[in-house]
Amino acid sequence: MKELRKYDIEISGLESKQYTYQFESGGAFFEEYEQSMIEKGFFSVAMILDRSSTMIQLSFKINGSVSLVCDRSLEPYDEAIDIEERIILKFADRDEELTDEIVLVNRNRGSINVATYIFDFIALTLPMKKIHPSLRQEEDTFDFEDEDGILVYSSAKQDETSDQAENLDIDPRWTALTNFKK
Repeated sequence: MKELRKYDIEISGLESKQYTYQFESGGAFFEEYEQSMIEKGFFSVAMILDRSSTMIQLSFKINGSVSLVCDRSLEPYDEAIDIEERIILKFADRDEELTDEIVLVNRNRGSINVATYIFDFIALTLPMKKIHPSLRQEEDTFDFEDEDGILVYSSAKQDETSDQAENLDIDPRWTALTNFKK
């Protein structure tokens, strides 16, 4: 918890203007969160806090890298991160997350902690499929024409001959329903 205290920002005495904050952290930051997605990493954050009478706008610029494990080779590698995001904190009578970008904050709150926002931005920018950079050049395409199987859906337009063949196989009880379309 001591590591995350660095990200506390006192908002009760701030005037309505812009403030700039700089944060840097490494593996201790990711150890505070009980997760297995990111083992270690290093990042720096440049945050601009724009305070007004009704809200606070937080603009984040996060640069660095995190250590991930490749899904194919199980070897660790460093994934570069370069993120620009923002959060809007609106003052209200309760704390509630309205959308991914807008959060209601109790107007009597004295401070906010931005560590969770930083972690969420980093976690959301990670690739779904973690592939080591040396393996990314391989072709990951799958050729459906070479495989035996049934094509369930295709976005390609059908030609008229296949439409006519389908019309011949229609159950006569359903033909009355096609008249409703006309």
